[in-house]
Amino acid sequence: MDERVREHAEVLVDWSARVEPGDDVVLSIGPDAHELAVAVAEKLGERGANLLATYDSGEVSRAYLRAHDGDFDEDPAHERALLEETDVYLSIGGGRNTSATADVSGETRQAHRSARTEIREARYDTRWVSTVHPTRSLAQQANMAYEEYRAFAYDAILRDWDALANEMAQLKTLLDEGSEVRLVSQGTDLTVRIDGRTAVNSAASVVYDSHNLPSGEVFTAPHGTDGEVTFDVPMTLRGEPVRDVRLEFDDGEVVGYDAEQGEAVIGEILDTDEGARRLGELGIGMNRGIDRYTDNILFDEKMGETVHLAVGRAYDACLPDGESGNDSAVHVDMITDVGEESRLEIDGEIVQRNGTFRWEEGFE
Repeated sequence: MDERVREHAEVLVDWSARVEPGDDVVLSIGPDAHELAVAVAEKLGERGANLLATYDSGEVSRAYLRAHDGDFDEDPAHERALLEETDVYLSIGGGRNTSATADVSGETRQAHRSARTEIREARYDTRWVSTVHPTRSLAQQANMAYEEYRAFAYDAILRDWDALANEMAQLKTLLDEGSEVRLVSQGTDLTVRIDGRTAVNSAASVVYDSHNLPSGEVFTAPHGTDGEVTFDVPMTLRGEPVRDVRLEFDDGEVVGYDAEQGEAVIGEILDTDEGARRLGELGIGMNRGIDRYTDNILFDEKMGETVHLAVGRAYDACLPDGESGNDSAVHVDMITDVGEESRLEIDGEIVQRNGTFRWEEGFE
């Protein structure tokens, strides 16, 4: 086994999920993630955790969703009960086809997701972490050779997370103390309110309220959004390529949208429910181990010199105790490049210009 696979498993179990002896762990495994799953299982055994392994296949999901009549039971009790008794939920992606469910209708996907609200909440109540094993399908999606992609993925995953957490803490402090963020770049002039919110230093560990590996972003839950934003980093949403999306906001809500490609998918997402037309997240990428677009949101939204916004659900970690943020059955991230001719302001003070933060060498 490649030693990097064992290191990945160690980071996932020890740093990210903080697994303890006796923890009840569900390990969800993608079809081509076998090698990492073996390494993780070994670590869990050494730790004295209780392991239940499950299989997560896009092709299995496709078969089920296409055959179903679309009238899904609300939050099936057997799955909800499993998650309610789970301490740690680890998801290892790694499928054979990144577009396996592309021909499932939007109506069916929405109905299935909307019928699983309590199940999602039960999973969010665990110490959950999502990661991926670098596979040939992901390399192909990223337009890289397999070995090239593996080197890229491990550069992003096997970081000095303590050091990155300390750097990102500077931005978290500025956001926590700020009231308003303005983002200006080509095709974008957007203002959001952040007063009363708490930013998350997403350093790939549940102790930071961070649930992705790799991570490397600072995010918060904005409100009162006004202006327009152009998302110029290509992506695939629900199996469809999406390019150059533009959203227009007024008083917190999307009032207009268009896209060079994939406009119908954007409309489908925005029509999911009332909350889908409001922002749930403002995130600022700070993982410079991710230096190129891969068409995988787990990596791309953490990329240095990018900002991402998500329509839909806001994360509770960003909200005061007892306060509900934007609620939706979706949380869909879209990314804009801020490497050139851009600035990010907090209460009128520029904290990032042309992709460089004010505490970094080269800031002007």
